[in-house]
Amino acid sequence: MVQPANYDANSIQVLEGLEAVRRRPGMYVGGTDIKALHHLIYEVVDNSIDEALAGACDRINITIHDDSSVTVEDNGRGIPVDIHPEKKVSALTVVMTVLHAGGKFGGGGYKVSGGLHGVGVSAVNALSEWCEVEVRRAGKIHFQRFERGIPQSPVKEIGKAKDGITGTRTTFKFDDTIFKDEIDYRFDTLVQRFREMAFVTRGVTIHFLDERSNREMTFYFEGGITSFVRYLNRNRQTLHPVMYAEKQVEGVGVEAAVQYTDAFTESVYSFANTINTVDGGTHMTGLRTALTRVVNDYARKSGLLKESDPNFTGDDTREGLTAIVSIKHPDPQFESQTKVKLMNPEVQTYVTQAVVEAFSTFLEENPQAARAIIQKCLTSSRARDAARKARDLVIRKSALESLTLPGKLADCSERDTSKTELYIVEGDSAGGSAKQGRDRHFQAILPLRGKILNTERARLDKILGNNEVKALISALGTGIGDGFDLSGLRYNRVIIMTDADVDGSHIRTLLLTFFFRYMPKLIEEGHLYIAQPPLYRIEHKKQAHYLYSDTEKDAYMTELGKDGEKATLQRYKGLGEMNPVQLWETTMNPANRTLLLVNIEDAAEADRTFDMLMGDAVDPRRKFIQTHAKRVRNLDI
Repeated sequence: MVQPANYDANSIQVLEGLEAVRRRPGMYVGGTDIKALHHLIYEVVDNSIDEALAGACDRINITIHDDSSVTVEDNGRGIPVDIHPEKKVSALTVVMTVLHAGGKFGGGGYKVSGGLHGVGVSAVNALSEWCEVEVRRAGKIHFQRFERGIPQSPVKEIGKAKDGITGTRTTFKFDDTIFKDEIDYRFDTLVQRFREMAFVTRGVTIHFLDERSNREMTFYFEGGITSFVRYLNRNRQTLHPVMYAEKQVEGVGVEAAVQYTDAFTESVYSFANTINTVDGGTHMTGLRTALTRVVNDYARKSGLLKESDPNFTGDDTREGLTAIVSIKHPDPQFESQTKVKLMNPEVQTYVTQAVVEAFSTFLEENPQAARAIIQKCLTSSRARDAARKARDLVIRKSALESLTLPGKLADCSERDTSKTELYIVEGDSAGGSAKQGRDRHFQAILPLRGKILNTERARLDKILGNNEVKALISALGTGIGDGFDLSGLRYNRVIIMTDADVDGSHIRTLLLTFFFRYMPKLIEEGHLYIAQPPLYRIEHKKQAHYLYSDTEKDAYMTELGKDGEKATLQRYKGLGEMNPVQLWETTMNPANRTLLLVNIEDAAEADRTFDMLMGDAVDPRRKFIQTHAKRVRNLDI
């Protein structure tokens, strides 16, 4: 037996100051991936938003510079710079270098704050190659520079501020020894976050400039979350004007905006102190409880639900619902440092109380809207019952047919689901090549005949009548909708493999729509991928080279120079044009292939995009096509 190393006092390692953050970034910003990289910006901007919530700031400027350093500037009060009574250094230094330090703990600096944990800006400082802070306060400009969290000198006065001008400017460059893999900020991801912040922080201007691409956006919404709901529903047919609720309960501010549409899905988003709580929490539960209670009470009182009819369930009252709930709490409790779920139990009661009052009054004063909402819930209830019977039929029928597996599925022999893959392949010819080319040990193939149903325009009962969808549900083993259970997933990777043409793109979009609406956990847990088959095969001196984009092809042809005239160029329009060996080598062999992981970086924007591209409204789709038509490449005529 190998003797363990000595375990004594010398084995206990103490990480001083910000070294803990650099050693374990996952505990403070959620990791070192691109999501965590964006989180650095959010933490600094959250501090400026806190100033806005305190009524001290009405403009925030965010700039990404050419070298990917970031400046966040606000016209708030400015971080205090006087000497801290305990630490005996400037309060600015304390805020930037000490975890759990800030104006958010004693209750004096901020009534409401998003950056509640107090590790935000100091964690950003620790994970930056360098960071510079400039504070305008009391007519003076103060400055301090840090490198990897370490102050390079004490805070110094560098000039006079113009009369009455106050605020903080923070510039930082992320440390690429921590954030590796050549990741960088994405303009579109940040735009979504800043738009949300502007919606839930009424009356604040947020200006965002990306000097790398010269793209910029400015957000200002006087209507707050009411404007947010209108924005989300701008491509949908709405049943009534937006219902807005606002109430202060025990020092907690509650806001909710609700509007029903003719859609079949739900779009509900929750915020706590302007932070998007993507996993919901007690405020989301309070909203849903209130809506179900009010709709049932009104339907009974008005006779739209008969005595023999059962009450509407929560699912019935959420179909076609678009809603935002936003709370401002002096002491929010989150599930983790990245603040994805609100835990305060009292908030559920406060939100329910506020929404029940406002929504009951709204239905009483708008009987036509009330009737439209109740009718929508009745239709949803009947369809849900039909869907349940259809789902049970699919599962029962599948169970009788060879252990729930569809006949067209070419399964793999591996029974350890952590090692298995399912390729969803377009058409029988490509399916044939894939079946012959695959590694039968761990790769399964499910060919789809034609295009699956557009699930954005159909209810679940109709979707479950589609043979291709039924085969997909049976093969995955997870169930669907309310009955979805990720533990039943038979394949660790689900890979969409379609042709690189218009039809292939359409089929891929239909599949993504289906997964986004009815199996979102599959995406959220990182199981859904898109295969990247090559676009070109170039044969030169009896050597075949596969290239995956026009850029790669052009670069390779340039490299060949005049010799390129002797090369044979083939452009693949479909997977069926590749023989099984070629398909394996280029697209299915784990050693060579490229897979794109599908993720939902911003659920609200993804929801809106799927609705715009796949929904009933034609005008927004036409506008999108006209706007982007000139960027299209390789469109098959």
